[in-house]
Amino acid sequence: MLDYNTQRERLVLPEYGRNVQQMVDYCMTIPDREERTRCAYAIVDIMRNLFSNQKDVDDFDKMLWNQLAIMSDFKLDIDYPCEVIKPENLYSKPEAVPYKLTPIHFRHYGKIMEKLIDIAADMPEGEERDQLVMLLANHMKKQLLSVNKDGVDDEKVFKDLAFYSYGKILLDPDVCHLSDFKELMQPQGNGGGKKGKKKK
Repeated sequence: MLDYNTQRERLVLPEYGRNVQQMVDYCMTIPDREERTRCAYAIVDIMRNLFSNQKDVDDFDKMLWNQLAIMSDFKLDIDYPCEVIKPENLYSKPEAVPYKLTPIHFRHYGKIMEKLIDIAADMPEGEERDQLVMLLANHMKKQLLSVNKDGVDDEKVFKDLAFYSYGKILLDPDVCHLSDFKELMQPQGNGGGKKGKKKK
């Protein structure tokens, strides 16, 4: 009767194959500790050769010894050359990364836009500041159009800009005019256009 892999015990680390797993299983049956340790070193050498392309990985040897311990279900009693991972740490969750949450007044503008407006508001009066303010205002209008397809008045953008800058940036709608961005408001076509009728 044929022996299929699907009928065998599931491999702990399939990337090493069944032969390496059988070597590990055999190593655990060796009664002499020194001989068992020598056998483990030979297995790790084989594992190293199988993945020699990863030899430049940091702590490569330690990774191999960790994997040997995992394949033995942490039951291989040998003199390990390094401290190996413990069973309780194998599936431990990483510590939560602290993330500072700060409120966003208008989510469609985003936090980066708020920071850029702060920078522009603190800049000295001049052409460079004026150019940056207009760039920001146009970008704000574009972002506002993404959530309001019916259109956006420049005056609405100017009010939001004044709000964000605490009144430091005031634009006159009679003097300043933002781009139309009409292409953003146009419905997307099917890209193919109308197909002509086939000639009979």
